[in-house]
Amino acid sequence: MARIMNTEYPAEPQWTAAAEAISRAHSVLVVAHIAPDGDAVGSLLGLALPLRRLGKDVIVAIDDGPPCSLRFIPGSDTILSIAPQREYDLLIAVDSSDIERIGQAGAKGLAQSKLTINLDHHPTNTRYADINLVVPHAVAAVEIVYDLLQRMAIEISADVACALLTGLVTDTQGFRISATSSRTLEIAQDLMNRGAPLAQIMANTLNSRSLAEVELWKLVLPTVRLDRGLIHATIRQSDIRSVGMKQMSDGGLVSHLVNVKQARVSIVFKELPDQEVEVAFRSKPGFDVASLALQLGGGGHTLASGCTAKGTLEQVQETVLPLARKAIAEGTSA
Repeated sequence: MARIMNTEYPAEPQWTAAAEAISRAHSVLVVAHIAPDGDAVGSLLGLALPLRRLGKDVIVAIDDGPPCSLRFIPGSDTILSIAPQREYDLLIAVDSSDIERIGQAGAKGLAQSKLTINLDHHPTNTRYADINLVVPHAVAAVEIVYDLLQRMAIEISADVACALLTGLVTDTQGFRISATSSRTLEIAQDLMNRGAPLAQIMANTLNSRSLAEVELWKLVLPTVRLDRGLIHATIRQSDIRSVGMKQMSDGGLVSHLVNVKQARVSIVFKELPDQEVEVAFRSKPGFDVASLALQLGGGGHTLASGCTAKGTLEQVQETVLPLARKAIAEGTSA
């Protein structure tokens, strides 16, 4: 079922309101989406670190904490998996298009905070907070954090620059996606000048893979199917357990599959407990998977999106695959 966007609040980014709310707040809870990527952790720490230096009481929380691959980012050791039970002046949810994405940590924060900010760049964002700083043309949430810190004249230290550049690198796949602009590269250059280690970030995020992920791919690649531009694969709970992974992940497989020459859209179905399936979509330019995910209660970007659907793997595939084929039929190759 498609999610209805909140129309009570302005569609334009509320820069001034966000800056004023942050300036007034003393106790701040910053949360990011479940199964966090580099942009989620980068934008979360990119905000939290400078606010702490201003003397604010800042708590950062993500369900299950940050993945091992992102623990090189300064401040990642302060990320909690459960938000403390207390009252906050302000909740800031980063890189999260809807309430479901911020998990239990975010849900607690929404209930315990006097004011809320939704800082995001997904076109499918539902504007769920008191203040919505949503900039769909931004290539990553960290770009919005960067602009907000500049507007508030808050210093970007080397640690903050590292967090922000990590988000840029991961969300642009190393500055390779079509949304990468000259301004993206200008921001990256500025962050490098402030001390962000580009080579280390690249090595830790794009050029590093665990043995467990390789073993997972060995199990999953035989499930890959390609039919008229649609390529998809399936990961079962038993696959995750057999390779010793603690969290459900495809290890970047969905992004790898879309690079197949004949593919237009790639999908990875990931079986979750309690008859739920996490579905990841990627597409080549000209094919919109954000609208596809939105139909299924999810969201994301035109070329990268996802959702979580109720049902068995077979039931979810029966629903999703025809919709994906329709998206391919309605798309146009670049």
